[in-house]
Amino acid sequence: MSHIVEGFEGDLCILESDGKLRNVPRSQVDPKVKPGDVVEWNGTKWVPNLRETEERSRHIRALMDEVWEDEE
Repeated sequence: MSHIVEGFEGDLCILESDGKLRNVPRSQVDPKVKPGDVVEWNGTKWVPNLRETEERSRHIRALMDEVWEDEE
């Protein structure tokens, strides 16, 4: 199951999935992960899913473009 990284607070990483937040130890998160990344559990760590992260970014950009077009 995929989660989205909401951010980091101290030694915790805040993950969101289906509108629910979950705190996990930062030690269980790949050091390359950053806020906004889509991550998956590989059995030992939360690792970035680059394909899903890029798809999510494209979708968000498209939504933002629609908003800006509507304002013109």
